Amino acid sequence: MADVNRGNRPLSPFMIGPYYRPQLTSISSIMVRISGLAVLGVALLVVWWLVAAATSAEYFAIANAVLTSWFGDLVLLGATWALWYHTLGRLRHVIWDFGHCLEVKVAEKLGIGMFVGATVLTIITVLVV
Repeated sequence: MADVNRGNRPLSPFMIGPYYRPQLTSISSIMVRISGLAVLGVALLVVWWLVAAATSAEYFAIANAVLTSWFGDLVLLGATWALWYHTLGRLRHVIWDFGHCLEVKVAEKLGIGMFVGATVLTIITVLVV
């Protein structure tokens, strides 16, 4: 049977505005995906640094200067936060896979905990290293 109300419904649940209100759980889920891509990008920078080290001293000097500059330090700090955030997000999904913490209030607390936990773990990582 044809859906006669097709034109009266929103086209996507991702239409922010009158149809969809972003929730903490959806934002934290999107951030897990973004942080995963960020970690992949920084991993490629580390591979570039290793290839430069294996290639020549001049090429390594360029790559090392980029990664040890203030901008490189900022990128690596962001990557450390993204790695911890992504790890905590994956851990949250494992907990959900076992059927725990699925209530909305608990899931929102886990989302806040991921942001706070990633920040605390990043600070600890910077202080230890």
